[in-house]
Amino acid sequence: MQHIAVIDYGMGNLRSVSKALEHVASGARIAVTNDPAEVARADRVVFPGQGAMPDCMRELAASGVGDALLEAAQTKPFLGICLGLQMLFDASDEGDVQGLGVLAGRVKRFPKAQMAEARLKVPHMGWNEVVQTRAHPLWAGIADQSRFYFVHSYYVEPAETGVVAGRTHYPGAFTSCVASANIFAVQFHPEKSHTAGLRLLSNFVSWNP
Repeated sequence: MQHIAVIDYGMGNLRSVSKALEHVASGARIAVTNDPAEVARADRVVFPGQGAMPDCMRELAASGVGDALLEAAQTKPFLGICLGLQMLFDASDEGDVQGLGVLAGRVKRFPKAQMAEARLKVPHMGWNEVVQTRAHPLWAGIADQSRFYFVHSYYVEPAETGVVAGRTHYPGAFTSCVASANIFAVQFHPEKSHTAGLRLLSNFVSWNP
């Protein structure tokens, strides 16, 4: 039986994520957990998150699961969602907080002047297209420019463009998906994105990087 760990550090949309995984991974054991030993035993790991990044980093440290998460990010299929994407990077403008440093780059806020000129709101909330910038197994069966559900005020700016796997416009292009080795991480919420989101989660369940 496949074992999927959903990291619980008190800040993620865990019920929606776990229910979506149960839907696409029939027969798998879905464990919502902050137990480092269980994360270490899992075949693959999902790292969700929502809220403010300083709070999330503090809760992640307090939970004691941080080291197991870092090990998983290097050794097994790993899916980051929303803040689970942002926290993989070096640092964030939100509270000037340090991230996990798994990927090189910084998390930045949507610029106020640009948003005001375009008459767009922050947070970026709702459905938007994702342009697939390169092929990846997790895009299998998902049409380019499919729409996914977003809720965020900050976005990642990777130091290396080679990790970018998807971009979205709001109003300029920002990185909405990265892929590197065994890591795939997205700014949007696949668990809230209907058919395309469920297909991405299904692809993750069967992905063998």
